[in-house]
Amino acid sequence: MDDEAEGTGSVDRARGPASPRRRQWGRRSFHAPYQGPAANNGRRRDATYAALDLGTNNCRLLVARPTTDSFRVVDAFSRIIRLGEGLSKSGRLSEAAIGRAIEALAICRDKMKNRMVTRARLIATEACRAAENGADFRARVAEEVGLELEIVDRETEASLAASGCSPLLDPQAQGVILFDIGGGSSELVRLGPSRPSNYGPSHPDILGWMSIPIGVVNLAERHGGHAVTRDIYEEMISEVREYVGRFAREHPMPELGDVHLLGTSGTVTTIAGVHLELKRYERRYIDGCWMADEQISSVIDRLLLMSYEERVASPCIGSERADLVLAGCAILDAIRRTFPCQRVRVADRGLREGMLVQMMRADDVWRGPAGRPQ
Repeated sequence: MDDEAEGTGSVDRARGPASPRRRQWGRRSFHAPYQGPAANNGRRRDATYAALDLGTNNCRLLVARPTTDSFRVVDAFSRIIRLGEGLSKSGRLSEAAIGRAIEALAICRDKMKNRMVTRARLIATEACRAAENGADFRARVAEEVGLELEIVDRETEASLAASGCSPLLDPQAQGVILFDIGGGSSELVRLGPSRPSNYGPSHPDILGWMSIPIGVVNLAERHGGHAVTRDIYEEMISEVREYVGRFAREHPMPELGDVHLLGTSGTVTTIAGVHLELKRYERRYIDGCWMADEQISSVIDRLLLMSYEERVASPCIGSERADLVLAGCAILDAIRRTFPCQRVRVADRGLREGMLVQMMRADDVWRGPAGRPQ
């Protein structure tokens, strides 16, 4: 994936391409006229795609255009909105959280319009799945922002994460445990050896998956995120490990010496940034980097010794993650103790990239006329 900046749908074939005045941001697609050389053979090599992921903690957008065998990001947006703040206690999305989400989604809408996006998928995950007022929130977003969110199930979320991270699988590994630590849930995916693709990014070989109803937001709310003692930290690990242990029993792995972990979340990117002692977060140093097991242990020990104020002052943590990072570390440690692999690869990519790959592959953008490679 070339980086220039930091559901699937199609033109309505029954009605033909919509006029610009009928432009609509839909649950599966953005109906808009498509012009260009690919129009004659039904392909979309010159199309502009967008993938939006509204999670429990973050709102993220990627806008990209296909390249010969991948895609090039032309615009991006990411903001911590804490949509699921207080959800574990009240069962509802709060008015303050809804306001933050709508503000962020309006920015995403404008970016998609400015980039003349022709294909989009807009998904929401655990917070909207779990909230009593999730349907009301979606209706309000549609009315006030003009975006229709698709609430995906957990299996879809795991599949998208695998598709987005597949380029980072070690081709020599006999298997991979992919984990996505979210705000309201965490996904575990057992992947087989990497399967190269003749057209576009490699295909993930999903052998098993589990969604754990625990993420950094609800775990921190239950145990506290400001002052975290070693005892509190171990309690968090124990809560998560019950689920991870079940996954390990249901999906046993071969010898772990031939297996590596692959993590996509703010937790692992933060740990990598602290390990590299970056003065500010820089994706080019983080995405795809390898960390040894002992290096991760060293960073977590440092974080446990920090006060809340010291975590706030860390350039790779800051005030937005200072009360959540140790909950994320506890989820990671539950995974590491169950699957004691020697290597972890860090991914600053995931659901959005998975959506882009799936949309582009569905459009055959990596094949030319008559199915030939471009």
